[in-house]
This record gives sequence, structure tokens and C-alpha cells, in this order.
Amino acid sequence: MAGFLFQATVFLLAMVIAVPLAARLGFGSVLGYLAAGIVIGPVLGLVGGHETAELQHVAEFGVVMMLFLIGLELEPRALWDMRHRLLGLGGLQIVLTTLAVMLVAVWLGQVWTVALAVGMIFALSSTAIVLQTLNEKGLMQTGGGRSAFSVLLTQDIAVIPMLAFLPLLTLPRTVEQVFDASRGRSAAAAELGGGAHEAAQNFIAGLPGWGATLVTIAAVGAIILAGAYLTRPMFRFIHTARLREMYTALALLIVVGISFLMMLVGLSPALGAFLAGVVLANSEFRHELESDLAPFKGLLLGLFFITVGAGINFTVLTGAPVTILGMALAVILAKGMILYILGRAFALRGRDLWLFTLSLAQAGEFGFVLVAFSDQQNVLPRGMGEVLLLVIALTMLITPLLFLAYEWLSRRMQDTSEPQEPDEIDSKGPVIIAGIGRFGQVVNRLVRSSGFETVVLDHDLGAIQQMRRFGVKGFFGDPTRPDLLHAAGLEQARVLVAALDNPDACVRLVSFARRERPDLHIVARARDRTHVFRLYQAGANDIVREMFDSSLRAGRYVLENVGLSEYEAAEAERTFYHHDRESVRELAALWDPNVPTLENAAYISRARELEAELETMLLSQLEDQSAAPRLKPSGQGG
Repeated sequence: MAGFLFQATVFLLAMVIAVPLAARLGFGSVLGYLAAGIVIGPVLGLVGGHETAELQHVAEFGVVMMLFLIGLELEPRALWDMRHRLLGLGGLQIVLTTLAVMLVAVWLGQVWTVALAVGMIFALSSTAIVLQTLNEKGLMQTGGGRSAFSVLLTQDIAVIPMLAFLPLLTLPRTVEQVFDASRGRSAAAAELGGGAHEAAQNFIAGLPGWGATLVTIAAVGAIILAGAYLTRPMFRFIHTARLREMYTALALLIVVGISFLMMLVGLSPALGAFLAGVVLANSEFRHELESDLAPFKGLLLGLFFITVGAGINFTVLTGAPVTILGMALAVILAKGMILYILGRAFALRGRDLWLFTLSLAQAGEFGFVLVAFSDQQNVLPRGMGEVLLLVIALTMLITPLLFLAYEWLSRRMQDTSEPQEPDEIDSKGPVIIAGIGRFGQVVNRLVRSSGFETVVLDHDLGAIQQMRRFGVKGFFGDPTRPDLLHAAGLEQARVLVAALDNPDACVRLVSFARRERPDLHIVARARDRTHVFRLYQAGANDIVREMFDSSLRAGRYVLENVGLSEYEAAEAERTFYHHDRESVRELAALWDPNVPTLENAAYISRARELEAELETMLLSQLEDQSAAPRLKPSGQGG
């Protein structure tokens, strides 16, 4: 027990030091976890032995929890909608990668059965690393992120038929011998389940082939039925206890129980957890389960990555460093080429294509499972399993660097990527609205509802398409492009509304429009006071700070509820509004873009004077109103 606690302390200490440091340096948390494992394992030798093996079993449960939470995010209908990418993109990736690695292994002198097993092992990618990194970097909802998720989901599902197929690559053996070998794979579950686990395995081993299949199908069916019919009664039952920790206990019970059931019948606990998550995706308890398990998932996943780093056998690596590093790089290169070709075939381009290619080029954690199972089934030659485990770990260690390479490529592609052609503008109107976000939408609705035609421009194709679904016509293109503005009728327009999200682009638009049309009335959206000054110098007539009017209204509500009448609050709001507009005009003349605001003495001095004037004005106004008969708030009698 003391040894276990010492190693757990070392793991946690390494985690809280290395991960924040890696995140601050921009490497991501996964590389921090892996580096921490390498330092406390092969480098310093602080962890190892039986206790570390036990801790690794616990850490692997983080992958199971992650797949359960992934399943909670996917409704069965969503899986059906993804069938083309699951079977097409994901299925082709597994088949082509397996065949490519198999052919190389045969060319290097391996028998075809060993080559096929190695191909299946390297066909899988790291679900844990990739999803963790995609979520951290906000890339999950991109086209490349969604495609990567589809492939990872297909790979996780494919682990099950792979485990069923691997024993066929060995010499024929009896059913009892197969299950005896599989007991080593479930050693942790055997210790937890004791005699019950061994009795169940002996029972299944005594069944004919069709009987074992029926038991497996029954276990999967039991998970589906329990998720559909037992979850609600169980949640209602524990709800009567009014104890928050009981919800967490039930969430853990669901995942642990399903994992153990899957291991009893020789299936992957990760698949069972994922299946249970999909069944519960439509449940009203979905968000409760997510919030209860998320902390455990994050901690155990981190522990898993540390154990991967700590498990790297540098003795094997130093024995043949060129060969092993060459194998790791060859796996990444081969998978990357296949992923790039498939990505282009499935219409991925630019940054999405490179994200898809680089994020999935590594081997994955399920490769560890397949290697261990292949060793137990005598599929791999003696000693090869240790080399394959090291190659898998090295590719996972390189993965964060591949994400850094993607970020570098993404930055370079911002200016060199070929933009989509803008729409041909076939209508003109007195009002041009550049930018159709939340701000521009309200302006457009008010103007059009008042009977005036507008020409809407936006560089966000999704926003334009969404508008068209509601019957509002808009045109895709960069509103700062001179040719697009002229096509929209800049020469004849009476008003230009600059409502772009990007402050710099908004200033460029106003500057160009003012040069082209000195008589044009320009209404511009500003993000803050500094942006107001820039737009003022660029030539905007009316400048609206995006939060100013809503903040004024909120302030008026506050005054009404701290003692002022509605009339007094409205007068204070009106006074503040007019004073602020005059103040901004004065300060705009003093503002210098080449001098930092805090170093502009004239600006700061006048700002303080104006603030004091405002306070004096409001207090004087309230004193005058208090001397007069107070108006009763509306709705309180006459």
C-alpha cells in the first residue's frame, strides 16, 4: 500500500508540474503528460514495478470513460447520418492502412499472418490524444475535426472484429485454450471479480461456438435494454436520498458494470461503454452523467498518458535506435499519405485536409490492447510485441508535434489559400449593409421592415446561407473589396452600414468608402472607445458602440430599482447619453494612434474633467427633480 501511494504521489506531482508548463509553452496537455511520464519513468526511475502496472489498469479506464461520454454526445440518428463517413472514410482508412503496412511487412520478410496483425495494429489512431487535443484547440467543429472524429469512431468500433479475428491467425487450438489465453488479457478484471469472473469464463469456454456467440449478443442486448428501461427507475430511486454523491456513484456504476460485463464475454469494455453512451444519448439524465464523469475522465486520461510515457522501454530503443525511430516515422508517413489521399477524395481542402492528415497519423492506445492480445494468442514472434509497443508509444509522443506543424501550416495558408469566389451581385439598393452578424441582422430587419431595399454583404458563407433559408437575400464576398462594393452600388447608395466583426476590416471599409464617396452617410459599428476614435478619423458619420445602448438600458433598470422613478431614471439615461456622445467627440480630437492612451497626458486630463462634469450634471439634475413633485411610476395608481 505504501509503495502504491508513493507512486500515485509521484504521478500526480509530475502531472501538476509538467502539464501547466507544457500548456503555457503552447505544446498542449498531452505532450505534458507524456513528457512527465518519461521523466519519472525511464529518466529518473521513480516509478515502475507491480504498483505501476496496477495504476496503469486504473488509467486505462479513462479511455473507457471517454468513449462513454462520446457516446452520450451521439444519438442513434446522428450515427445513421454519419454512416457514409463511418463506412466510407473510416472503413477505407482502416483497410488501406492495414494493407499498406502488411505489404511492407511481407516485403521485409514477415509471414503474411504476422504482417496482417501488424497492419491492423498500426491502422488504429489515438482516440484519447486526438479528441483531447481537438477539444483543447477548438478544432472539433471544423470540417477536418469532424472527419477525424468519424474515422476515430470507426476505428474504435473496428477493434472488436479485430480482436475476434486475431486468434484465426494462429495455429488451430481448442476453445478452452483460446479462453485460457484471453484470461491474461483480463487479469485486472479477474482480480476484481474473483471466482465469479473465472466461473463465467469457464462456463463460456465450455459452450460450443454458436453458444459463445449467443452469450455475446445477449450481453450487448442487456446493455441496450438496461439503458432504455432501467436507467430512469434507478435515477428516481437515488433521487429520494437527496445526496449529490449518489448520482456520481450511479454514473460510475453504469460505466464500471458495463465494462466488467464486456470483459466477461471477451469483448472490449470501451465498446460496451460507447454503446451504453449512445443508448443514453436521448435520456434526460445525459447532462447529469456528463457532469458527474467529466472530472474522472480528465484525471484518468491524464494518468493514462503518463503511464504511456513511463512505459517507454529505452533499453530496447537504445539497442536499435535507428530502426525503431525509422519504424515510427515510417508509420506516420505511410498513414499520413493514405489520410491525405482519402481526405482529398472526400472533398477536404486547405486547413481541414491538413488537420485530418496530421491528427490521425499516429498509432493508438488500442494498439497496446491488440499487441498484448496478439502475444497471448502467439500471433507475433517472440520479442516483436515489445518493439511494436515502443513504436506505438513513440508515434503518440510525436503527435503533439504534428498538431504544432498543423498550426504552422494553417498560419501560412491564411494568405495563400485560394478563396471561394464571391457571389455575382444582381441587385442594388439605397442601403448597403456590410456584415450580417447579430448587429447587422437587427439593422437589416428594421430597415427592410420599414420598406427600404438593402444589399447585404458578408464574408461568412454560412451566415449568408442561413439568411437565405429565412428568405432574406444576401451576397457572399469580402465587403472590403473595392470591386464588390462597386458591384453592390456604392456609387448610388445613400447609406453604408459597416457592421463587420473585425475592427481593422471595419476601419478599412469606412476609409475606402469615404474616399470614394465624400457625400455618403456611413453608420459604423464600434467594438470599444478606441475603435470609435479610429472610425471617427476614418470618416464615419454615426458610430455605434455595440454594447453602449444595451448597457444604458440596463443602467436605467438599475436606477429604477434603487429608488429613482421611471422618469428620473430615463432623464439620467438621456443626460448620460448626450454627455457621452459629446465627450467622445472631444476625446477623439485628442486621441493619437501613435501614442499609448495611458501616456497621453492631454487625453487623460480631459477625460477626468469630463467624468467630473458628468457626475456634477447628474447630481444637480436629481436635486432639481427632487425639489419638484415626484412623478409616480406607471402602474401604481393615478
